[in-house]
Amino acid sequence: MKITSLSELKKELQLLSPDQLTELCVSLAKYKKDNKEYLGYLLFEVHDKTVFANNVKTETNEHFLDLKIQTNLYLIKKSLRKILRIINKYCKYINDKAISADLHIYFCYKLKNSGIPFHKSQLLMNLYTQELKKINTLISGLHEDLRNDYTTDLEKIALK
Repeated sequence: MKITSLSELKKELQLLSPDQLTELCVSLAKYKKDNKEYLGYLLFEVHDKTVFANNVKTETNEHFLDLKIQTNLYLIKKSLRKILRIINKYCKYINDKAISADLHIYFCYKLKNSGIPFHKSQLLMNLYTQELKKINTLISGLHEDLRNDYTTDLEKIALK
């Protein structure tokens, strides 16, 4: 099956009536949970990205609280990767490098201060190092003033 290009889809969507557009959006939301979440973000939360980022941080806190009862590093790694998948999904929704950098810095901060012995596992160390690289990449694309602020935050969570 041939995948239609975005420009073709955009042209076709412009020809539809508002009722037909509504039906298409509802059918897309029914199709997949991610589509429904993204549509909900676009409709209700896109106007205030900082509140949305704070909600993501709250959700991250809840996941880290669940993580405290774990003692097996393998299960901790799986849970941390789940948290990162959630953060990455929300970063795609937001599409703002500054907020994405903030969320990733927050994840690293929570991991470093969680008491999880991630230094004992090479896999967890690699995960943490990859997050630091991702943060550096995000920060490098920001305005100079923001870059300085986030670099200061990054230095606080960097491995020593």
